[in-house]
Amino acid sequence: MAEKEKLRIDKYLWAIRVFKTRTLASDACKAGRIKLDGKNIKPSYEVKIGDVYQVAKGIERKVVKVTGLLENRVDAKTAVNFYEDITPVEQTQAFKSMFHAPILKRDRGTGRPTKADRREIDDLKDNFFEEKEEE
Repeated sequence: MAEKEKLRIDKYLWAIRVFKTRTLASDACKAGRIKLDGKNIKPSYEVKIGDVYQVAKGIERKVVKVTGLLENRVDAKTAVNFYEDITPVEQTQAFKSMFHAPILKRDRGTGRPTKADRREIDDLKDNFFEEKEEE
């Protein structure tokens, strides 16, 4: 693999497949979604082996440790060798649980919910999300 001594953070994040394009990686840096020790970094920041970056991509949060420099984009199996995902398990679980929220559906043909039905639905929704936050 092509390794290099100096490498920009936007190019590195694109190469290890965190972002689909280098432009998206660069825009994330400019928007303050890439942090090193809690500080925003510019797209031209030089990556060093051992650095730990916090990456915010949509609602997903990742913590990535640099284990090798990768200049060009490669397949996902190879890219895994150049970084270590040290995202806390709680954070990963919280992100995944968002996709397992209950989907409330009414039977077809039952008509519009009454006021009592509406209150029941709202109570169910509120109780579900309150229980998840307490855990």
